[in-house]
Amino acid sequence: MNPVKAAIFSFIMLSAIALGGLGIYSADASSGHAPIDGYGVTASVR
Repeated sequence: MNPVKAAIFSFIMLSAIALGGLGIYSADASSGHAPIDGYGVTASVR
């Protein structure tokens, strides 16, 4: 993989992680909606 492809891939990957985090944050900030993490951690904490 050349450096340009690696940089593009890294940018896309970091963007996807940031958008996922933003989605979980917005779900947590909305009223009456608990975020789902897929592991049952939020269910055991609340």
